Amino acid sequence: MVTIKQIAELCGVSRGTVDRVLNNRGNVKPEKRQLVLETAKKLNYQPNPAGKALAARKKNPVVGVLIASDGVPFFDDVLLPMRKAALKYENYGMKVLWRSMRGFNVEEQCSIIDELASEVNALIINPVNEPRVIEKLNNLVARGIFVVTINNDVDDCRRHCYVGTDYLQGGRTAGALLKMIAPPGIHAGVLMGSLSMQGHRQRLQGFLEVLEKTEDFQLTGVHENEDDDMISYEKTRQLLEEHPETNALFIISSGAYGAARAVMAKNRRDIVMVVFDTIPSTIRMMRDHIIQAAIYQHPRQQGRRAMQVVFDYLVNGFRPDQKKYLMRNEIRILENVEE
Repeated sequence: MVTIKQIAELCGVSRGTVDRVLNNRGNVKPEKRQLVLETAKKLNYQPNPAGKALAARKKNPVVGVLIASDGVPFFDDVLLPMRKAALKYENYGMKVLWRSMRGFNVEEQCSIIDELASEVNALIINPVNEPRVIEKLNNLVARGIFVVTINNDVDDCRRHCYVGTDYLQGGRTAGALLKMIAPPGIHAGVLMGSLSMQGHRQRLQGFLEVLEKTEDFQLTGVHENEDDDMISYEKTRQLLEEHPETNALFIISSGAYGAARAVMAKNRRDIVMVVFDTIPSTIRMMRDHIIQAAIYQHPRQQGRRAMQVVFDYLVNGFRPDQKKYLMRNEIRILENVEE
């Protein structure tokens, strides 16, 4: 009987790639897909899904998902494909334990990790970049639990892979975009979720790398908003009162709607806003010409890929072929945005 391993060796690709092609899951380069399909056809490969499902059920795979999704509409698009994939993977006996939290409370995240640790074979987590969290994730890996970080990564962690965007590149993209669309003499304020999130700091770093080379650039303030629209509203209002010279805003993570409402309340339609994510409230503000551009980070792809990587490992025994699965940062304006 021809095996996936034999096809992978003949094609010079990983077993995970062959499995994704044969089961029509995930993104594989067209030329590799064609090669795998042609090789499988020549060898008369015959899958045995019933046997595969039976073998998987014997493993009793359990996945924990912990995301700071409460009150953050962006994560709706991350979780939707994850839940769809989880339903499909139930046929293989894979169970998912869903957990959520609001904001970036380290104690709460550590507590939930401890709760899940004794029940799961794998964990998908949107982690706070804090030593206690990192230590717990490293302990999970040491115990043989498969760990995937999603949408945000952490420093010096032995996690198996990261699924998300390149935050540093995203910040550079936002800075370059603001240079193109803002008037000369940029005086920019920044709203970010939390300094305790690695990606948020990296976006700020990339943003400043670009704009600090610009003549007459001033940073009028950096405020944390905990990814909360109400806090974002208050922080933006405070920023505009203390620094009325502000003519640009960069919203690093969530909270764009709250910031936009503060701009409207102050009747400051001269302010240029660059944000992340094309959630419905952002699109409404783009239509009202309050927000000029958003950077899209493919949330559905993030969710789909994270669950797929875990399934490949727990059910098929395939280790990730990459340490980082990076989604592209793409600029969206009113004319090309989709609701």
